[in-house]
Amino acid sequence: MLAMTGPSVTAEPGCLPVRGDLAHIKLAGLCFVPHYAVPVAYTAKAGAQLVSAPTTTGEVLAELDEGAVFNVLDIAGAWSWGQIGEDGLVGYVALEQIEAPQAGE
Repeated sequence: MLAMTGPSVTAEPGCLPVRGDLAHIKLAGLCFVPHYAVPVAYTAKAGAQLVSAPTTTGEVLAELDEGAVFNVLDIAGAWSWGQIGEDGLVGYVALEQIEAPQAGE
């Protein structure tokens, strides 16, 4: 049985895939949030940008290389929230800028 003991891990925003309501499943036992998610690997299209907030005016945190993996943990409206690769920056990418995996992948 997994038990939470002591305080949750804290990190600078954008460093760990955790927010107040959701975290990457790999952080279960380290971060206390109501929900954990298994990431789905999407592929970045040319010009994809990681931004700080789900809006066109959000601060650009990084440019994703075409074909780069963006691990999606949540989708809301026209935006996805996740992490570049396995240990990259965390933020939002517009759904139109990433490609969903094909069935069977």
